[in-house]
Amino acid sequence: MNNVFKLISVSLLSLMISFSFANASSGTFKISHDLGFGKDTNLDAITKGRLFQVVIMTQNRLVRKDLKGKVSEELATKWSANADATEWTFNLRKGVKFHDGSDFDAEDVKYSLMRVKDPEIGSPAKKSLSVVTDIEVVASHTVKMKLSTSFADFPLNLTDYRLRMIPSGSGDTIGQTGIGTGPFMVDKFDAEGTTILKANPNYWEGAPGLAEVHVIAIPDGEARVQALLTGQIDMNRYVQFSQKKIFEGNSKFKTTVIPTGNWRGMVMNTERAPFNDPKVRKAVRLAVDRQELVDVVMGGEAIVSCDTPVAPADQYRLKMKCPQNISKAKKLLAEAGYPNGIEMAIHVSTKEPTWPTIAEVIQQQVAKAGIKAEIVMTPSKSYWNETWMKKDVAMTRWNERSADSVLHEVYHSSAKWNESYYKSSDFDKNLASARAELNFNKRKKAYQNAQKTLWEESGTMIPYHVSKLVVTNSRVKNLDEVEVFSVQWHKVKVD
Repeated sequence: MNNVFKLISVSLLSLMISFSFANASSGTFKISHDLGFGKDTNLDAITKGRLFQVVIMTQNRLVRKDLKGKVSEELATKWSANADATEWTFNLRKGVKFHDGSDFDAEDVKYSLMRVKDPEIGSPAKKSLSVVTDIEVVASHTVKMKLSTSFADFPLNLTDYRLRMIPSGSGDTIGQTGIGTGPFMVDKFDAEGTTILKANPNYWEGAPGLAEVHVIAIPDGEARVQALLTGQIDMNRYVQFSQKKIFEGNSKFKTTVIPTGNWRGMVMNTERAPFNDPKVRKAVRLAVDRQELVDVVMGGEAIVSCDTPVAPADQYRLKMKCPQNISKAKKLLAEAGYPNGIEMAIHVSTKEPTWPTIAEVIQQQVAKAGIKAEIVMTPSKSYWNETWMKKDVAMTRWNERSADSVLHEVYHSSAKWNESYYKSSDFDKNLASARAELNFNKRKKAYQNAQKTLWEESGTMIPYHVSKLVVTNSRVKNLDEVEVFSVQWHKVKVD
């Protein structure tokens, strides 16, 4: 009799759990990606071709930024440093499982992060871990990271959206499987078609509100807007502000403006004439009216930047003013040996919808300084492989990173993705001293000195940091009004 009662109880409990999960996880959420890396697109977060729309839903980090931008726990629950911040110990969350059923532990952390540092892989995320010399497994759920120098802000670097935890030894297959500990699991991966994600019922933060997520390849920006209007997708985080009127007043859609640390800009190759002369690069920068760019391209919804990649809300952001100065731009060109100005070709694609407009406005602005700019349209599908870092002048875009991470990754002389091939020993020294400095004010000064150097001589022009116009179908609920990497995806629902 007791056994029968136990059997009935277990059956009822199973039914309750199943019913609860059925209620919690339902509906399909459809989003898009731009197929930015073509045939190289994959689910390996540390590669150039990562499909981040999938990665951020399937794989977790050790730490993340909370909704206020502060470092908070994810797979790590606690961390501490030794007296000189050369060793950092992280305590890991227990009871977490990967999508394949294996347990998450310290060995997985060591494997995931040391893999980023592997020179044979050549990961773009390598700079985020450049100070890490060793990772020691202290216990099953404790790791110690040893650094080459003092680094008081080291946990900030671990918020890099690419530093995801994967099962130990899965490097050869992760690009296709996407196995992680996140709220969704890969059911079918098709980079050029539709990738299907299923809810992870055992997610450590709670069962997702969605049953499925469909990630659809739509390379063209205008096509993504049409896909939203016709119901093919439920969200577009890259709608141009000039298109806002299409959705406002329509009860089928919700529009949200989200300030970000992301930027759109223009890259000049510092190894090729005339851009190998810092005076020429400075002249181009001075010829640009950044506020006009913000007004025309972003409808006033962006924050002017004086060529610093550091996010406006970052504690190390250097606040500068950089108004257009045509007379000084002409003077610098003359001093560089170009009294009659220069000619340049700006390579653009529609991969980023605002790029053509940015280029057109820049073309008009720099003409006043004697700079004749031609706009060259290039294929969107091959842009990152055949145009970016290949042409003398091209458009660029980057997602938000911590100050230290972005300054190293985009500008350090040894950086793999130093897109302008910029090299400055003074700049590199400022970054090194910032990392080693335990005093916050002194560390801040070093980072800001590095940003001053960029304004004077870098090859990447950053006119503004974008505010994103996010448009969602009104049936989407609980979508955090934050940058995409901070969204609590397991809470999102669709009616």
